[in-house]
Amino acid sequence: MAKSKSQRKTVDTVLVFLGVVVIAVLVVLGALAWKAGDFAQKEVGTELTSQKIFFPPKGSPALDPQEFPGLQQYAGQQVDNGPKAKAYANEFIGVHLKKVANGQTYAEVSTAALKDPTNAALQQEKQVLFQGETLRGLLLGDGYAYWTFGAIAKDAAIALFAGAAVMLLLVWAGLIHRAKL
Repeated sequence: MAKSKSQRKTVDTVLVFLGVVVIAVLVVLGALAWKAGDFAQKEVGTELTSQKIFFPPKGSPALDPQEFPGLQQYAGQQVDNGPKAKAYANEFIGVHLKKVANGQTYAEVSTAALKDPTNAALQQEKQVLFQGETLRGLLLGDGYAYWTFGAIAKDAAIALFAGAAVMLLLVWAGLIHRAKL
C-alpha cells in the first residue's frame, strides 16, 4: 500500500510538472499569436489610413442608398480597417467597374484592345478597368486579407489562453490530489 501511494505521488508530480510546462507553452504561443494579430491589424490600419481613402459622405449622390445600400453605415468614414477595405473594394469600386465596358472584365476588354489597338475608347476602358481592378485587388489582398489573418491570430491567442486556464485548473486539481495522498 505504501509503495502504491508513493508511486501515485510520483505520477501526480510528473503530471503536475507536465501541466505546468503545457501552461507555459500555451501562454507563450498565445502571447505570440496576439502580438502577430495585433501587428497585422495595426500595419493594415496604418497603410490604409495613409492612402486617405474615404467613403462619400451621407446624402451624397456618390453614395446613393439605392445603388450602395451596404455602404450607408460607412458614409463619410475613412477606409482604415479590413472590413471597410472589403466593402469599399467590392461594393463601391466593384459596382463602378461593372458600369465600364458594359460589365466586361479587364481580361475581356484587354483581349479586345489587343485586337483593335487604334480604338481609343477600348484602350480607355482597358486602362480604367486595369486601375480599378488593381486597387480592388490591393484593398482585398493587402487590406482585408491581412486584417483577417490578424483577427484569426487574435482568436487563436484567446483559445490558447483559454487552454492555459483549463490546464491551470487541472494542475491545481492535481496538486490538491497529490496533497491528499
